[in-house]
Amino acid sequence: MKKWIWLFCFQFLLPEVMSQCPSECSCTDTVVDCSGQQLKSDTLPNQFPSSTREIRLNNNQLTTLPNGFFDKLPMLQKVVLNGNPWKCDCDLLYFRSWLQKQQNRAFYKDVVCTYPQGLKGRLVMYLTEDELLSSCEHGYCSLAFIAQIVLFIFIILHVILLIVLIVFLKRFEKFSREANMVRNEGCRGADMAPEEHDYLLYNHSTA
Repeated sequence: MKKWIWLFCFQFLLPEVMSQCPSECSCTDTVVDCSGQQLKSDTLPNQFPSSTREIRLNNNQLTTLPNGFFDKLPMLQKVVLNGNPWKCDCDLLYFRSWLQKQQNRAFYKDVVCTYPQGLKGRLVMYLTEDELLSSCEHGYCSLAFIAQIVLFIFIILHVILLIVLIVFLKRFEKFSREANMVRNEGCRGADMAPEEHDYLLYNHSTA
C-alpha cells in the first residue's frame, strides 16, 4: 500500500512542483534553492510552489525584498538569506516586520545591513522603524524640494500666460472698436446725399 502512495506522489505531485519551480532555481519536494544566482531585488522570482517550506536566497545581490514577498506561502518555515548586501532604509520595512514575526529567529542572526554606513553590521530584525525611516528622510526632503520648485515654475508660467492673454484681449478689443468706427463712418458716408457729401468735403478742405 505504501509503495502505491509513494508512486502516486512521484507521478502526480512532483511534476506539479517542478512546473512551478522558478527557472533561476532548483526545486525538490519542499525546498527551492536560488542561492548563488546573482539575483537582485528586481529579478527575484515572483512565484514558488505552494508546498514550499524552505527557500534558499543566500549569496545573491539582494538589497531589499518586495512587499508581501513571502505572504503567499503559508507552509514556509525557513528562508536562508545570508550573504546579501541588504540596504537598510524605508524600503526594508516589510522585510524587517516579517523577520520579527518568525518563531525561530536563530535562522536570521546573520542577516545584517551593508548600507548605509551608519547601520552597517546591524541585525535587520532588531532595527527600529525610526532608524529605517530616518535613512529615507533626506531623499524625501530632496524630492519635496524639487516638487516645490517645479510647482513654483508651473505657477509662474501660468501667470505669464494669463498676462499675455489679457494684453492680447485688450489689443483685440481696441482693434475691434476702431474697426467698428471705420465701418460706421463708411456706412454714414454711403447714406449721405451727394450735395451733403460735397458740402462736408468742402468744409473739411477749407477748415
